[in-house]
Amino acid sequence: MSGPLLVISAHAGDFVWRAAGAIALAVERGDRAKVICLSFGERGESAKAWRAGKTLAEIKAIRREEAENAAAALGAEIEFLDAGDYPLVETTELVDRLVRVFREVNPAVVLTHPLYDPYNGDHPAAARMALQARVLAQAIGYDAPGEPLGAPPVFFFEPHQPEQCDFKLDVLLDITPVFDKKRKAMESLPAQQHMWDYYTDLAKRRGIQLKRNAGPNLGLPHSTMGEAYMRLYPQVTDVLA
Repeated sequence: MSGPLLVISAHAGDFVWRAAGAIALAVERGDRAKVICLSFGERGESAKAWRAGKTLAEIKAIRREEAENAAAALGAEIEFLDAGDYPLVETTELVDRLVRVFREVNPAVVLTHPLYDPYNGDHPAAARMALQARVLAQAIGYDAPGEPLGAPPVFFFEPHQPEQCDFKLDVLLDITPVFDKKRKAMESLPAQQHMWDYYTDLAKRRGIQLKRNAGPNLGLPHSTMGEAYMRLYPQVTDVLA
């Protein structure tokens, strides 16, 4: 499906590890890609900066710059809501801000976190707010600028420990043509350098699964790279494929 892509990320780095390939592909197609970071990941995902004696304000600035550089590497827009992390608290005000984003972007596809993660409560909190905002943005009587939303499909991107998060992939996305952009975006996040190789290796493993599920005659390169997604709502189609 072609059209604007909206990515709702709990922290400043989440969209890079989990969805940078999808973002880069959308941009290469000429589609708009917008990332919303609900927080900077300043408390829970910036241990290196805290150990270096940085202040909270300094850490936020560091994480903002890193995420902006990553988004630029992918060609995406990025906006920070600075809602705080650990915990990311769900509020009606945040949901309303997301409704306004939905109405403004009018996404063809939405990417966000799965609804369960025993390791990080911020991730499902972000997902719950994203899904609530999507529903509210569809309501013609909801008081927000713009036209009521349609019904964009929602895909959960792969969490760090999928087996523990009730994540069962049902979509494998071929990101081979843009993996160099994903790697560049990952390298824009030195605060979490330990993740660079982890997510490179994961892309290789998902690429192997992609080839096994695509059939033997599609001419996929040996070095196929992939991202995994889980679809929330049913696919609507007139062709089974």
